[in-house]
Amino acid sequence: MLNAFARHGFFDLDVEVEGDLYVDCHHTIEDVGIVLGEAIKQAVGDKKGIKRYGSFMLPMDETLMLCAIDLSGRPYFVMDCDFTVDRVGEFDTEMVREFFYAVSYGSMMNLHLKKLHGENNHHMIEAAFKAFAKALDEATSMDPRITDVLSTKGAL
Repeated sequence: MLNAFARHGFFDLDVEVEGDLYVDCHHTIEDVGIVLGEAIKQAVGDKKGIKRYGSFMLPMDETLMLCAIDLSGRPYFVMDCDFTVDRVGEFDTEMVREFFYAVSYGSMMNLHLKKLHGENNHHMIEAAFKAFAKALDEATSMDPRITDVLSTKGAL
């Protein structure tokens, strides 16, 4: 899923991780989310010139996933996507929420993911990662009309 995120968001991403997988995948997935979030926060820096907001509605077969983000510096996470199975292959579906929560708080972004339609759990997971990638690509894009930080307060 991280490969799909990098490819569809046009992000250069290499991940090397060692974790306590002998216990379970929770801490490893959460830690990857935290570190990815911190990398996003570092990459956007002072946020001058970026669009700040991004959203994308991604179709994948029967699934339609909405992702909306605000690089506001105020972390908040909402995920409205109920999975119908505990696992997809070897992957624990509960970890999707944990990963995106960690990314949201690690990057200090407001992140919403909402399944508008979907039945296939793999499609829902993949659509969430790809929609997030596309929304983040939009939010981090430079806009020549934005000469400072996109905020009426002058700071984020």
